[in-house]
Amino acid sequence: MARSTIEISEKAGVRYLHFSSAWIQGAMRIQRPNALELPYTREMMAGLLLRAPPWPRQALLIGLGAGSLAKFIYHRLPATRITVVEIDPQVEMIARLHFKLPDDPLRLRVVIADGAEYMLQGDSHHDYILVDGFDRDARAGVLDTLPFYQACRARLSENGLLAVNLLGREHAFEASAERIQRAFDGRAMIFPSCDSGNTIAFAAAGEHVDASHDELIHRANQCLQETGLNLLPTVARLQQEHYLANDRLRF
Repeated sequence: MARSTIEISEKAGVRYLHFSSAWIQGAMRIQRPNALELPYTREMMAGLLLRAPPWPRQALLIGLGAGSLAKFIYHRLPATRITVVEIDPQVEMIARLHFKLPDDPLRLRVVIADGAEYMLQGDSHHDYILVDGFDRDARAGVLDTLPFYQACRARLSENGLLAVNLLGREHAFEASAERIQRAFDGRAMIFPSCDSGNTIAFAAAGEHVDASHDELIHRANQCLQETGLNLLPTVARLQQEHYLANDRLRF
């Protein structure tokens, strides 16, 4: 993806990262720099509902942005090693200077590379792959293709999960969702849109996701207690939108 001018703004105690003036790419509440400020980033961590702790051991992030997901995992899931693939070295510099990205290469490694090429050419395996990469026009490009999603599947561990930010309905995410379903032989689920309108897709290749409503509530409460992240609203949306067949979430 082509590089773009990066802008930073602040309003009401929140610092924002922009790839263009009309689109917020990341955010950090200055008094809580390691919390997940934007609703969609909290939703992308809903994999913590789908697997029992301790999970994940290895996380791979495609797209750094303001570093929100990387910082949350680093500070709240201390047993997790993190690799971030970011195409633009300027984004990494901004994240370190203005968004408090930790400097700890033993646990948080930033690789400057094209995310699609990294996935297609490598062979490492990860428990949690989080894809949130867009250009200044909110286009995912090759990060939203069948070969890329197939490569993500090949790079998941036995209990691995993929989470993809599909933005929202105005971006015709249905075609993206179909590509993910094809890559994972139907073992994918598009979660109900969160407050920001972003739609997050989850997919599994090895061990099935199979959790009862009570298990989801238990994991959400455990996550809230241990990390401060409240995923109870996600469980409520899943139930309200009838995602729990026979009181279980399965895919």
